[in-house]
Amino acid sequence: MIDFITFCDYAGTFAFAISGIRLASAKQFDWFGAYVVGVVTAVGGGTIRDILLNAIPFWMEQASYLIVSALALLFVIAFRKYVIRLNNTFFIFDAIGLGLFVVVGIAKTLDFGFPMWVAIVMGTITGSFGGMVRDILINEEPLIFRKDIYALACVFGGLIYYICMQTSMSAAMIQFVSALSVFLARIISVKYHISVPVLKGEE
Repeated sequence: MIDFITFCDYAGTFAFAISGIRLASAKQFDWFGAYVVGVVTAVGGGTIRDILLNAIPFWMEQASYLIVSALALLFVIAFRKYVIRLNNTFFIFDAIGLGLFVVVGIAKTLDFGFPMWVAIVMGTITGSFGGMVRDILINEEPLIFRKDIYALACVFGGLIYYICMQTSMSAAMIQFVSALSVFLARIISVKYHISVPVLKGEE
């Protein structure tokens, strides 16, 4: 049996890879190009996190993340009729990956002995920066820079993680609640059009 944080890591990798491949398909990328976008989406945020933590990027020690991304490509190819044509597919998988990667980033940062505020920052980077690199590669305005509640959802999940740590909840339950809070924050903000005010320059 794998622990919950390992499950989050692989499930988040699969979900984020699908979200990247889904967008690549909309740009008519070939299979290899779509795979590259999927991998970058899945490991980009965690790579930046590990560099900042002065650690070897996780995917350089385990090929399993590249394999999971390849499985995501095969999944999209096999079920492309359903995955590619559904407009909300990207959003759902992106929201799932966002929530799962936030708790992975927080847990790893805490294991390295950093304080909670650093863990929240690293959780946000883990969750949102892979998507930022993905958007740059496919020539889209990064989602993190739009008015959508995206990176702020990661921060919210980090605060929930911290609050839950003050209770008697198990580590797995804390991580589950935190990931769920990020996912729900994304869903609710989009459903009810909740956004951050736009910073307007001089007219």
